[in-house]
This record gives sequence, C-alpha cells and structure tokens, in this order.
Amino acid sequence: MLSVKNITKSYGNLQVLKGVSLEVMAGEIVSIVGSSGAGKSTLLHILGTLDKADSGEINLKGQRVDLLSGKKLADFRNRHMGFVFQFHHLLPEFSALENVCIPGWLKGNKKRETEARAKDLLKTLGLEERIDNKPSELSGGEQQRVAVARALINRPDIVFADEPTGNLDSHNARELHHLFVQLRDQHKQTFLIVTHNEELAKMSDRILHMQDGKMV
Repeated sequence: MLSVKNITKSYGNLQVLKGVSLEVMAGEIVSIVGSSGAGKSTLLHILGTLDKADSGEINLKGQRVDLLSGKKLADFRNRHMGFVFQFHHLLPEFSALENVCIPGWLKGNKKRETEARAKDLLKTLGLEERIDNKPSELSGGEQQRVAVARALINRPDIVFADEPTGNLDSHNARELHHLFVQLRDQHKQTFLIVTHNEELAKMSDRILHMQDGKMV
C-alpha cells in the first residue's frame, strides 16, 4: 500500500528526519512509537502530503505522491487518504453529519449519497442519535469518533492518525483502539498511527520505533 524510501527533512540547521524508509501493507495497522522529538509527527505529515520532504520517495498504490503538487496533489489526498489528529479539528458551526460529509462534498460526490454514507458511518460508530449535534454538544470521545467517520467518508486507502487518543481518557482511548481493529477486520482498512499510547501500539499488527530521526 505504502512504500517510503530515504525521507529526509530539516528545519534550518535541525535535521528532523535522517533517511527514513518503511513499508505498510494493505489492511495493516502499523504504529510508530518513540520519544518526543524523534520525528514521528513530522514523518506522518510528510507521508500524508501535508508537508514536503527535502528528499526521498513516497509511493502510495504505485503513485509517486512526492512528485504531485497543486490540485493534483489535493485531489489524490482527498481520494486516497484519511486523517485523524489529536485535536479533532471539527468545524464548530456544522453538525456531526455535516462535518463527516464535507470531504465527500469536496470530492464532488452526490449530496444524498454522501449523507447516506455519513449516516451509516456514524451509526457504525455508535453516534446514530448524535448526527444533528454540533461539536460543542458532544463529548471528547464522541468528537473523535466523528473525526474518524470524516476520515473514512471517501473510502481512503490509508488513514494517517497522529496521537488520536492524546486528548481522550483511558475508557474512550480503549474504545477508539478497538474501533480501529474493528475497521481493519471488517473493511480491511489500513492505518498508520503515531502514538505514545502503549496499549494502542500493542493492538497494532506491527510497531516501528523511531529515535533521533531514524527507524531503529
């Protein structure tokens, strides 16, 4: 699904990534762990094309995504990638249903079909009764599940998750862990997760360790 070769990234004189390579198979949950400052989040943002590497190759489903730019890159990202962040980044003025639908509408999907899929996802995630609620009316765990539904609306090939349980209590974090496994088992969804949470990492198929900008 994902093949990465010799990714480097520096900010000024600080080299954050020092030639990172990895592979992720389709339907696999892979966690990246390491201390703060190891370069985990920087790597994830580069792989998700939210930031640009200084050098290296990123292949997703055979496409050199590091060579794309502008509208082609935005379209590829919207079609093939989903994102879940520590801070859910839901839009406060929109309902849960509308927040989930937005990437589908941006993709140009039909309004009715997008809403039907969003409702199915929210039902699967236990939020059937909360579709009309705005983020301020949802708990932290509910908000993060809405963010997961939003990440899945366009049926992405891979979901990048950056500290997805970082703002959740242990109960909600555990529920989110099980949700990722359920999605992998039922829908063969691929996940690449950056986490400090050892319990989440242990539920992954593989754990990759980063230290000082390298895989160890």
